[in-house]
Amino acid sequence: MRLALSVLLAAPLLAQDFSHRGFLETRVTLYPQTTRGDSGRAVGDALLRYEPSYKASTALQFAASFEARTDTHQQVERRWDPSWQDRSRRRPAFAVRRLSATYHRGRFTAEAGKQFIRWGKADIVTPTDRFAPRDFLAVVDNDFLAITAARVAYETRSDSLELVWAPRFTPSRIPLLHQRWAPLPQDLPADLELRDAGARFPGGSQFGARWNHIASGFEWALSFYEGFNHLPLFDARLLSFAPPRVEVERFYPRLRMYGADAAWPLRWLTLKGEAAYFTSRTLQADEYLLYVVQLERQAGEWFFVGGYAGEAVTASRTTLGFSPERGFAKAFVGRAGYTIDPNRSLALEAAIRQNGEGSWTRIEYSQAFGQHWRVTAAFALIRGSPADFLGQFRRNSHAAIALRHSF
Repeated sequence: MRLALSVLLAAPLLAQDFSHRGFLETRVTLYPQTTRGDSGRAVGDALLRYEPSYKASTALQFAASFEARTDTHQQVERRWDPSWQDRSRRRPAFAVRRLSATYHRGRFTAEAGKQFIRWGKADIVTPTDRFAPRDFLAVVDNDFLAITAARVAYETRSDSLELVWAPRFTPSRIPLLHQRWAPLPQDLPADLELRDAGARFPGGSQFGARWNHIASGFEWALSFYEGFNHLPLFDARLLSFAPPRVEVERFYPRLRMYGADAAWPLRWLTLKGEAAYFTSRTLQADEYLLYVVQLERQAGEWFFVGGYAGEAVTASRTTLGFSPERGFAKAFVGRAGYTIDPNRSLALEAAIRQNGEGSWTRIEYSQAFGQHWRVTAAFALIRGSPADFLGQFRRNSHAAIALRHSF
């Protein structure tokens, strides 16, 4: 890591093939309601991101991304130790978001280091996207985390084969135990004390392969993954009866995935489908099928995406776990956007449970001022039953406004 960082810092002195960009963003999120264990109604965030890159030759390129952040709600660490592994419960105050080297020659591409790897074709729910952990501290407003991996790809005119090996596990970041995005069941005793006992991270590596084929008017892919689920299950242990005290520990089950995705452009719209079947050698883990069928259409300045995300459980074993990707299943999902002009845009996202017991709707308006400034305002409405994955966050409807300066 030090060698690659030194190359990036020295690049402006070596050649003109050095480029960089970044932004400073401040955001305020307002919650009209409080929740059990979290009386905060306003959260302030500040994020500085810097992304340099250096093209050493026509075949070799280095890319990096660094972040510094803070907040008012204790979701960010107060120590400034640089973070590489993304294994902390809170967001790091300073992090190496990405640091990788890419070699490309002819049909062959190889990338090594901390990088983002995305699979699949669906939106909102992407069952085959196994190398893409996320930051779920605020469940419905999440961002991807990079992983340390080696990736090689070979492409022809109609086919591509991608192989990924990750030597070290990177988990998704889940809501903090005593904050509003980790809601507690209403029937828990008022004097119950819950303790976070940390996590048991698995050893060993992860491997995946994906083959994509482009046919005449049709595209499809097959994928395979062997490793661990980046979303946790929980072990709960009773420490005492009076007063009642329970500690909760996270662990990450083994996971094997068999997946497929396809896209079929038609005259008026594009039909997409994606499915993945998950098995596990961990006794507490479910075995299940996740699938998505969606339609897309671009009409002038409008785009529309709508479909259904489903789930079929073949072996039910889980007692306690956290899985937004399964939480958004058995629901109708959609996204729409309108580009008003080069500086203004409007977007809408929604998920509605098929039984009507949970829903999430988000509206966002964004406007640029000049070349460097942008203001984004958003409102999210969450409704439903306390027993539903979406409905349990019904007191977390919120409004947010962000100001970004890009450079």
